[in-house]
Amino acid sequence: MSTTALTACTNTEKDPERYPDKYVNSEMEYKSSFGDMVEIMKSYFTTDRAEPTPTFDLPVNTITAQQLIEETEDVVYRIGHSSVIMKLDGQIVMADPVFSDRASPVQWAGPKRFHQPPISLEALPEIDVIVISHDHYDHLDKASVKALANKTSHFIVPLKVGNYLTKWGVPENKITELAWWESHEVNGIEYTLTPTQHFSGRGLTDRDSTLWGSWVIDSKEAKVFFSGDSGYFGGFAEIGEKYGPFDFTMIETGAYNKLWSQIHMFPEQSVQAHIDVKGKVMMPIHNSTFDLSMHDWHEPMNKALEISEERGVTMVSPEIGERLEILNPTPVKQWWKQ
Repeated sequence: MSTTALTACTNTEKDPERYPDKYVNSEMEYKSSFGDMVEIMKSYFTTDRAEPTPTFDLPVNTITAQQLIEETEDVVYRIGHSSVIMKLDGQIVMADPVFSDRASPVQWAGPKRFHQPPISLEALPEIDVIVISHDHYDHLDKASVKALANKTSHFIVPLKVGNYLTKWGVPENKITELAWWESHEVNGIEYTLTPTQHFSGRGLTDRDSTLWGSWVIDSKEAKVFFSGDSGYFGGFAEIGEKYGPFDFTMIETGAYNKLWSQIHMFPEQSVQAHIDVKGKVMMPIHNSTFDLSMHDWHEPMNKALEISEERGVTMVSPEIGERLEILNPTPVKQWWKQ
């Protein structure tokens, strides 16, 4: 199913069913109270952790604009957390670009980066497409969007996320909004928004007012899956049936805890999600950049590797900024160990 670009500022007037006041998950209703937040904050400040942040400088490989422009293979680079740059069919595609120092409404407080991005916003070349999974601060970064507004040809986002983009300077004709299971093609690459089990909101009063999701990106040579954020649910198997197998998956593996287990996966669930969508090679994301939970910073990668080996899953772990060929990935390396 292909859609046309949908303007963001008047979308609620067009179709109340498509643009409701609140969006809901397909399998469960996620609710949290003030008491839940108090319990989370208490746990965050009282949990004893050996290494909440790295004790050494993480390896970061510098990326240049010329490198991205001249690349001829289908490749992926981790920028940090869930931010990635891909080169697919000769086009530069980004997912959830977050370049700010903190994943927070303000830059003087909140989770601070463990490392700098491997390329600056200013140094990036022209971007063909940016996809956004949802509106949380560690996935939708206002400063990054504003900087990329005039050097990106197209933004593809879940329903009503486009409202943020237009406020931040992205022209409406560059924005396409999609509902779950809808697709949009740009220069021969098809982008499909698929469900996740999560929620949205950037403040106290806008809970679930925008849609969230994952991305199926189907290019000429490679088909990839970008999970966004999600708890484990039956939707992964449905995505696998509809769109699998995938040459490469980028699966959320990090910032998990029993206090919010419905909306973020533990590593064993992340590996199972990769299996469910029928992935061939798995790259864990959503880790190693911000301290967003109560586990040690390196635990997600350690556990993902251990479980993937037990389950016969091919996992890769490129350093930040390291070039990785999607169809010919390099073996796993444990760069998170000093």
